Amino acid sequence: MQSGEKSLLRFVTTGSVDDGKSTLIGRLLYETKSIYEDQYEAIKKTSKKRGFKEVDLAYLLDGLAAEREQGITIDVAYRYFETEKRKYIITDSPGHVQYTRNMVTGASKADCAVILIDARNGVLTQSKRHGFLISLLQIPHLIVAVNKMDLVDYSQDVFSCIVSDYEEFSQKLDIHDIVYIPVSALKGDNVVSKSKKMSWYEGTTLLHNLENLNITADRNLVDFRFPVQYVVRPNADFRGFAGKIVSGTITPSEEVVVLPSGQTTSVKSIVTYDGELKEAFAPQSVVLTLNDEVDVSRGDMIVRRKNLPQIETKLEAIICWMDDNPMKTGTSFIMKHTTRSVRAVIKSIVYRIDVNTLHRDNVDMFSLNDIGRVEITLATPVFFDPYKINHATGRFILIDPLTDRTVAAGMIRDAARHMEDYLAPVADAIVKQKKSPHTVWRESHIGLAQREQKNGHKAVVLWFTGLSGAGKSTIAMALERRLFERGCKTAMLDGDIIRHGLCSDLAFSPADRKENIRRAGETAKLFFEHGSIVLCTFISPFRADRNFVKSLLAPGRFVEIYVKCSLDECQRRDPNGLYEKARSGIIPGFTGIDSPYEEPEQPEIVIDTRESSVDECVTKLEAFLLKRKVISEPKK
Repeated sequence: MQSGEKSLLRFVTTGSVDDGKSTLIGRLLYETKSIYEDQYEAIKKTSKKRGFKEVDLAYLLDGLAAEREQGITIDVAYRYFETEKRKYIITDSPGHVQYTRNMVTGASKADCAVILIDARNGVLTQSKRHGFLISLLQIPHLIVAVNKMDLVDYSQDVFSCIVSDYEEFSQKLDIHDIVYIPVSALKGDNVVSKSKKMSWYEGTTLLHNLENLNITADRNLVDFRFPVQYVVRPNADFRGFAGKIVSGTITPSEEVVVLPSGQTTSVKSIVTYDGELKEAFAPQSVVLTLNDEVDVSRGDMIVRRKNLPQIETKLEAIICWMDDNPMKTGTSFIMKHTTRSVRAVIKSIVYRIDVNTLHRDNVDMFSLNDIGRVEITLATPVFFDPYKINHATGRFILIDPLTDRTVAAGMIRDAARHMEDYLAPVADAIVKQKKSPHTVWRESHIGLAQREQKNGHKAVVLWFTGLSGAGKSTIAMALERRLFERGCKTAMLDGDIIRHGLCSDLAFSPADRKENIRRAGETAKLFFEHGSIVLCTFISPFRADRNFVKSLLAPGRFVEIYVKCSLDECQRRDPNGLYEKARSGIIPGFTGIDSPYEEPEQPEIVIDTRESSVDECVTKLEAFLLKRKVISEPKK
């Protein structure tokens, strides 16, 4: 946002039927002088015609004939207004249970939600249902407006009782900022101006809360995500990529990766209609030019090199079913995710959520307005972050390929954890096992210091990480030979060898990869405790897993060695033909192709195998170990 420019706040109003949502918004529009005089005169006449003593401002929003006749909201209505501090987009969503899909659609991009509760009725089932949906949609701010206080004589006791009831319920929700305000939308109390009839209320008005809501902290300005909309090629001298920055920031010269190809380049310039920018951030629409001729097309995503999204073909998601026809497993859809469209199949229904009781039900299909958790299989990968972390890359819609109707909206929880098609039967279950309370740890009667003195060197875990084909095993084996010739006690744990035995029951899902590294780390720790220099060669693509192994050891005893090599060079080498199999779809979830590799942020040492021979790499590592006093110069 440019200096001096007003910020934009999107908020949704919801609540039970006839709680006064449209009246509240009408009051905001009227009090902020956001309606024309002829509009006001028209609703004044309508109110009089229908026998109301006061002007019913709800008629400003109830646009459908059925809404006007019934005095309720059916469709989602959008209104715009602004004050001296801020611009607003209001979403007036329906309260009826049969219009849950309308409410989910209207609230999907909101920064704040306003739930209205009728002071006469208190907290109803629908009030709780909407609170749950707001929590599910990860709307960070909630204002509970207890409306129609004029009909309960502005009673503090009534207000306090409702606040107590809703606070008890909200303990179950994932909402951390909740404000309670007593209002009368019809009379205007505490909507824009403080009410003189509720002197006991010490808080601020609804509009004051909206004006001073801090939403900057809610925006994801860390994870740069740029889904490409189209390629801009006005002439032979210019080639740029247009799109909207959905999260994060970017500056020229920053290194980026194009997904799904994995090609690395850097940003040359950031172009807009008003000229080039020194920095761009969400939610700006820009054109990026790159320093290298790389293949980029619509549906690709440009991200920062050291901050990659997840890349998966199997997802777990919460979806809201929006079609009259029921959803059954095995049905094929088109998933629209950012600018990418892929074939998708609902593989299984994990559970349906009863939005009234919050209970989980086992069902075989979803009906209209049902919400629940499903597993989805995709024909090609999507690049996502869990919805809780990044709304823009964590949401999607499902489209019926035959009718082009949008049939569902979804929020990605994570990669699917139950992949029976290439998981061993017990693999994921192993991750969930806890240590038995009946086992007893026994310390060795020979201490580590004694072993190190006997061996003549320190014990350490050397963790080689890098892409497949980077040269991890080759360098580690050469280093082990040199250490062995020095008389050092060594142990070698190679990723491929481990998977032939200790981890033969694991596949390559995120859960199994995590378990694979956990077992390797615990094994390395055992060798370390017996005084060995342990050389471990694992792709170990995720920082969290490498950090876990590091946490098993004392400070300074874990050495992260980044064996660096470009993806292009690794694919060129491809000693075992794995990249070719991955590109052809034979190996799913292969690191660097359709699964990310998270580069070490602060490795102890970097070995670039493109620039150095094996012998040079080993010499560099040997010098490092001498400097760290893991080993010492041989006595002459």
